[in-house]
Formats: sequence, structure tokens, C-alpha cells
Amino acid sequence: MPGSEAVRRTTLREQIADALRDEVIAGRLPAGRQFTVKEIAEQYGVSATPVREALLDLCAQGLLDVELHKGYRVREFTYADFRDMVEARSLIVEGIFRRSPDRALRSVTPVALASVRRRAEEAARAAVAGDLDILIGYDLRFWRELAAIVGNPYISDFLNTVRVQGWVFTVPLLRRMPTLRGRLWNGHSELVEAVAQQNAAEAERIITAYNQHSLALIEASRPV
Repeated sequence: MPGSEAVRRTTLREQIADALRDEVIAGRLPAGRQFTVKEIAEQYGVSATPVREALLDLCAQGLLDVELHKGYRVREFTYADFRDMVEARSLIVEGIFRRSPDRALRSVTPVALASVRRRAEEAARAAVAGDLDILIGYDLRFWRELAAIVGNPYISDFLNTVRVQGWVFTVPLLRRMPTLRGRLWNGHSELVEAVAQQNAAEAERIITAYNQHSLALIEASRPV
């Protein structure tokens, strides 16, 4: 079970939800793992109420399932689920650019662009090095910021949920590979430059290539 390291967020409920989400994404709370509210409350040294609220938040995000009279279980995703995730995020992102590419790209402010560019550089470095643990955090922040500046808050939240679920499925598979150096997608900076140049067609091309890369990499991880 995860440790009780301090997490700086606005409420105890959010602290616990964020900490458990990180454990699930990293695979330290693996798919199928069962636990109870009491178990988590004792682990973190808190009352049951914020734990129960946090677990319900993670259920709403599709990361946990409630098991009647048993507690909670980390959701188990399949290859078919992952393909559907990729299709869902593809349709949403393509829709952003096809619906009103000029408005989406011209709304990007220099400050927001500078921030997402930093995220891109950090994520790309981790990807090239094959450092999965570092990549996950930077990658999630990169896509969340990018979606926020070219879309709307509802789209950003939806995409973040799908991306988190995608990492939950892929991380255990990727960890089985002998090396990830040079195998992970690292086109974050290239995508940012397409957005900065207001080149919707190029941004679409990069995202399409990224989705194809994701599917091919996971297919390659299938047990023989």
C-alpha cells in the first residue's frame, strides 16, 4: 500500500485522491487490487470520511470499482479498452482543430505557450531517456495544459481522465519491456511548435502519428 507522504493540496480529500491516483498510475496499486476504506484510513492516519470521498472521486474517474460488501478494486482495463481510449481522445482533439482551428490556436497566450513548452521539453527528455516514472507526470501536465489552451475546461477534464486511464493500462505492460529508451513517443515539443505557428494541419498530423505510435507500442507488448 502507498505511504503517507505529505501532499500539498487544498483539502484532505484531494490529497488522498491525488496520492492514490499516483499509486494506481504507477502500478504500485495494481489492477485488480482490493482494499477497504478502513485500510486506506489507517495507512494515512486519517478518518474514514475523507478517504471514502476520495475513493468515490476515483470511481467517478473510472479508476476504481465498488465491490458490494468488499470495498474497492482497482479497475482492470483491456487492450480493447485502450484502443477505445485512443479513439476517443483522437476524435476530441481532431474536433478541436476541425471545428474552429483559427479560434483555438489564436487564443493561445504567450504565457500559456511558454508554460506548455517547458512541459513539452521536460516530457520529451524523459521519453527519450526511457524514464517512465518521470515521463508520466510531465506528460499528463503537458496534455492537460495543451488541451486547456486550445479547447475548453470540459474538454480538458475529459481528455485528462482518458489519458490517466490510458497510463493505468499501459504502465504495467511498458515495465515488462527490457528497455524503453528510444521507444516512447517524444514529439511533445514538435506539437507545441505547430500550435505556436497556428498550423492546425501539422498539429493534427503529429497527433495522428502519436496515436498510431501508442497503439503499435502496446501491440508490441502483448505476450507471445
